[in-house]
Amino acid sequence: MKQSQLRELSVGELEIKLQDNITALENLRFQKALQQLENPLKIRQVRREIAQIKTVLREYELGMQVKDNKNVKLQDKT
Repeated sequence: MKQSQLRELSVGELEIKLQDNITALENLRFQKALQQLENPLKIRQVRREIAQIKTVLREYELGMQVKDNKNVKLQDKT
């Protein structure tokens, strides 16, 4: 998934996607240990996607991204 697509998702959706990818990575590692892994590059792809999701979540924490446009109140600059 591309960074622009990840930035369009809400925080809740990102956390769900993160958990799904962590589970998928665990399963891929088990398959690798049992020598049943067909595509070893899949591990790299999942690890990168996990890192990208964590990066976007961290941007939300630092305020670099706006979480939901509907729920955010504009601050008065007085």
